[in-house]
Formats: sequence, structure tokens, C-alpha cells
Amino acid sequence: MPVVGHFIAGQEIVDPSEATLSVFDPAKGVPVRDVAVASAARVRDAVDAASAAFADWSSMPVPRRARVMFRFRALLEENMDAIAAVLTEEHGKVLSDARAEVARGLEVVEFMCGIPQLLKAESSQQVGSSIDTYALRQPLGVVAGITPFNFPAMVPLWMAPVAIACGNTFVLKPSERDPSAALMLARLLQEAGLPDGVFNVVQGDRATVEALIDAPAVQAVSFVGSTPVAKAVYTRAANRGIRAQALGGAKNHLVVLPDADLDQAADALVGAAFGAAGERCMAISVAVAVGDIADALVERVVAKAKALKTLPGTDPQADLGPLITEAHAAKVRGYIDAGVAEGATLRLDGRGVSVPGHADGFFVGPTVFDDVTTSMSIYREEIFGPVLSIVRAETFDDAVALTNAHPFGNGVAVFTRDGDAARTFVDRIEVGMVGINVPIPVPVAFHSFGGWKASLFGDHHIYGPEGVRFYTRLKTVTARWPTGIRSGVQTVMPISGD
Repeated sequence: MPVVGHFIAGQEIVDPSEATLSVFDPAKGVPVRDVAVASAARVRDAVDAASAAFADWSSMPVPRRARVMFRFRALLEENMDAIAAVLTEEHGKVLSDARAEVARGLEVVEFMCGIPQLLKAESSQQVGSSIDTYALRQPLGVVAGITPFNFPAMVPLWMAPVAIACGNTFVLKPSERDPSAALMLARLLQEAGLPDGVFNVVQGDRATVEALIDAPAVQAVSFVGSTPVAKAVYTRAANRGIRAQALGGAKNHLVVLPDADLDQAADALVGAAFGAAGERCMAISVAVAVGDIADALVERVVAKAKALKTLPGTDPQADLGPLITEAHAAKVRGYIDAGVAEGATLRLDGRGVSVPGHADGFFVGPTVFDDVTTSMSIYREEIFGPVLSIVRAETFDDAVALTNAHPFGNGVAVFTRDGDAARTFVDRIEVGMVGINVPIPVPVAFHSFGGWKASLFGDHHIYGPEGVRFYTRLKTVTARWPTGIRSGVQTVMPISGD
């Protein structure tokens, strides 16, 4: 079985003495390769390589760093199909969605091509007699990224290009479930002219993550994953006194008001709930039907969900593919069992989906529950699979209140024709990313991505302007050049204007 290894100081490393884990093709249910598990010593090698590369890279003129991003952007576009094919093989998502994943990551690289402009800071002349003040944004040093299985190309591209363009060096620990894309990105960055050691990859498991966070040279950690792990990563980093942005789980709601176009709302719900088999942190997993439109909305959603085709991601007719592992598929089926036991109305059951020729694949089909209440586990907990819960609310205020009461606050959407209702919704909702007639409100690359409450631990959202702020620290300089005008000892605190 081929082994996916590490990328350190410009070299791919496969050590036969290292432990390995199996990487599966989820559509076939069989292992296709192994992935190495980095020891603490291997993690130190990667961090040492990044440390050694930092001085030269951070002092490189910013326009030259931007040119690397320009070349990397072109190479990503040229290799999009090859990366997408690996994503589909190891993750299971349909090829068109895999291409879209790479494209969304490429947009962040495009934004970072403008790093000379983004690093410009503030200056004030003559704040006192012959005194000027100006600010600098400088890189942190070695930074780490820990990324999830559901977007093995996009999420690393949300982190590494921002950190690197700002002058940092980077160590990536990708998910062990679909590790190959990380090495493809490493090779393309090297081809784009990135010096050895600036971008490194260590494969592994929880122990690898902990060794990376604990490495003394690491100055910041970016993480995307489940809320319990996000909280643990943030706490471990905070205890070291280093920066962390740890993005956690979600239970995204889509509120449908009585005046909404129900066909459009149903299309949005079905696409956002079942795309990528629900394995998106921005998937819509709760629909809130307000007022007397609930029955009509449910009928439309069920009909459209029934028409979706659950097939291997390589099949051009596939709407959704398999889940990442059999253990996760079993967990999702367990949530469906729980929903039935708790009294929700199961309108569409995806537990028995059959995919010809793929009896061992990790498939769960679209599932729709109606009459879900806020006390049920399928409402409270993140399922991360193709399961949509429909909650009925009597009024707009009820819909806002139940959404705000949920511990997650990642994304939310409202469908309405009423501009005043939409504006009020945006003002009152306690969620980090909001869509108005947009089911998955992922910000474009020149804004920033992040939730509230249990969906984000840390002060900075990811990529965009917030990403630049996270990967740099502010230095403020107050300067006076000798003029011969002033002399003598001054023991009084200087004040503005003196």
C-alpha cells in the first residue's frame, strides 16, 4: 500500500519505521493508501525547518512574496482537476463540488496577491513637535494549521497563503482521513518558488497535533473542526500564551418567513442540507418554518430531496456521495434512530440507501425530519451528515429566539421578500455569518469567515482582513530626529501636541 508521508524543508519524507493509518475510498469502503503518523521528533523537524526559514522569508521584500502567490494561483488553476480527483477519491464528495472547493481556496490566494496593499498600516505626522507616529504589521514567526477532513484543500488554502504572504512560515497538519491534497499543495508552492522550509506538512493523529501546539517555536495555531476539539486546541494554545483561532461546529438554521417564495426556499434548503452529504460546517441542518407555510414547505422539501441521487462522487449524475468513514456513517444512522425514538416525524429515511456495485461504501441518503423540537438530540447536536430537521415556529420573534438560544452560532439564513424583516433579522440574530435569501452565507475571500458562541474560540475570524490581523502583530513607532531645538531633562509625561 503506498504511504502518504510528510513534506519538510522542501523534501517528501516517508520513513518505514513510522506507524501508519489506513486511508479509505469511502465509495468503495476499501483502503487505497496509508498515511504516516509523525512522532514528536518528526514534528520538531518540521518546526525547526520552519524556524530556520523564517528570517530570510520574513525579510524578503513584500512584492516578491506577492509574486510567489501569483505563480501559486496560476498553478492551482492548472491543477484543479487533479486535486479535485484526489479529493473525491479520499473524501467522497462529487467531482463538481471538489472543483468548487479548490476554486474557493484559490480565491483566498488571489486576495493574498495583494499583500503589499494589505500590510499598509497607519501613520500620523507631527503628533508633537517634530514627532511622527506610524504603525507596522510584522509576522509572528512559525505558525501552525490543523485542518479537517471535509475540506482537505480549501481550509489549508484559507490559512497557509495568508500566513505565508504575511511573512510567517507554516506547518500544516491535515486530516489523516484524506491527507494527499496537502502534499499536492506543498509541491505546487515549491514550484511557485516558495523557499524550502516556509511551508511544511506533518501527517498524523491527535498526538501529532499536541506536539505541534506544544512546540516552543510555534507562535500561533489555526484550527477548524468539531467544537470539543476546537475548545481543547484553543485552551492548550492559550495555556502556552500563543494566539489561536479555533473554529468549531455548527447547527445552521434557515428561517423561512410566510412571504418567502417556497419553491426557492425548498431548493435552497435541499441543496444546502445535502450537498457534500451534509459534511460541511456551513450545511443547513435546521429549517425553521414560520407560520402557516410549514406543510407546504415540508412537502416541497421532501419531494426535492427524494429526487436527489446518492452515488459515488465520480458518477456525473451524483448529487451527493458517501460519508467519510463507516464509523461516521454509523453515527449518522444512530442520530436518525434517535430522532425516531424522540418522536420526530421521519418524512424521508436515508438509512437504507443502496448504491449498485458499492455495497461496502459508506452511504447514507437524504433524510428529512418534521415536527422536531428544541429538546431533541437531532436539534441540539451537530450530526454532520445528510439529515435535515424541520422546526415549526408560530412567529418571526419565535424563530429568532430559538435560533439565538442554540449554543452554536456559525451561520444562519432567512428567506423573505420583506426588506424590513430581513434588516431586523440581521440586527437581532446572534450568529456570525448571515444570509438573506442565500442559503450558505460563506463570505468571499476579501471578507472574513467565522462564527459566534461555540462555533469559534478566539478573537479573529479566518482569512480576509481578519486573517491578516491574526497572522501579524502591531508595532507602533513614535519617532523624533534630533534638531538641536530641544535640550535638557524632561520628567513630565509628554502629551499629544507638545
